Amino acid sequence: MTLRDFLRSEAAGGVLLMLAAALAMLIANGPLADIYFGGLQFRLGPLSLLHWINDGLMAAFFLLVGLEIRREFAGGRLSRWSDRALPMIAAASGMAVPALVYLAVAGATPRLARGWAIPAATDIAFAVGVMALLGKRVPASLKLFLVTVAVVDDMGAVAIIALAYSDTLNGPALLAALAIMAAMFALNRAHVARLAPYLLLAALLWLAVLLSGVHATIAGVLSAMFIPLRRSPRMAKDAEPPLHRLEHALQPWVAYAIVPVFGFANAGVSFAGIGLEHLLSPLPLGIAAGLFLGKQAGVLGALRLCAALRLAPMPAHASWTQIYGVCLLCGIGFTMSLFIGGLAFDDPLLLDEVKIGVLGGSILSATAGYLVLRLARQAR
Repeated sequence: MTLRDFLRSEAAGGVLLMLAAALAMLIANGPLADIYFGGLQFRLGPLSLLHWINDGLMAAFFLLVGLEIRREFAGGRLSRWSDRALPMIAAASGMAVPALVYLAVAGATPRLARGWAIPAATDIAFAVGVMALLGKRVPASLKLFLVTVAVVDDMGAVAIIALAYSDTLNGPALLAALAIMAAMFALNRAHVARLAPYLLLAALLWLAVLLSGVHATIAGVLSAMFIPLRRSPRMAKDAEPPLHRLEHALQPWVAYAIVPVFGFANAGVSFAGIGLEHLLSPLPLGIAAGLFLGKQAGVLGALRLCAALRLAPMPAHASWTQIYGVCLLCGIGFTMSLFIGGLAFDDPLLLDEVKIGVLGGSILSATAGYLVLRLARQAR
């Protein structure tokens, strides 16, 4: 998949995500609100429909994230240190500063401190969707930079979910998960190129991780680490490696179905009974400030430092105004922010405030980033 194809698919997925979120907001505040909220709580076996979406479908999203991260480190945009330095430094700063901003606003309330990671990650589909509206006004180097920062962001978000938002661990289930990963490793070493055995073991790994107390979606990233990246000696010379085949198969499902469904199920918030005191309470303010102020400060500050110390080259053919516009777009944290918010809090009122903060911060970042990039002069 070329960069142009990737950006096109991500942009289309981002537009669908925006439409799904807008539809959820309309339904949640209309005559079908009871059906919407009741349907999400409908039990299908051991889990509600909302949990099946967040814990089940999103495992496929994290599997795709893991595949992309592995490919980028093996031979893509993160294969050399010179390519990694700028986006990794920018992403690290762009995760730390929003967390500090959130804690400065909301951390004084002990029960809210748990939400520190909500404004940490960038939503690649949403951000690239906004960027696609600008066409050739944004240099290709900045598009590449944004995508790479978002990939590194995803790595950090996965680590945060595994370390900070896991429940009490279940020893036998963890051992089962390790045994399944050992079987996947054995398949990889045996040069098994068929995807079916890996996918079967990935489903079993999801179940084991779900029971272990670690969040079930981490099974997606773990599974990606064992999908063969190279062609097997027994494969035809023109055959596509298993990792690439699975990535290409998953991409449209994740972009056009799974992420929009997640957005529709998680973006709906009813404003009935929510007054100005709720909108201006520490939780939504902390999230919105972390996304809008913290992200741009963290990413732009890291880029300025790298330029001053000559740690890494800046994106080519881009002015600092255009770079600032992309830093603003990094504050769009929709999908991962809502996901982490659901892990951090289980109080319905707090979850509504999380949604308000995420939507507010993301919309501010998207609007400001779009306007800056649209009005910025092209670099000579």
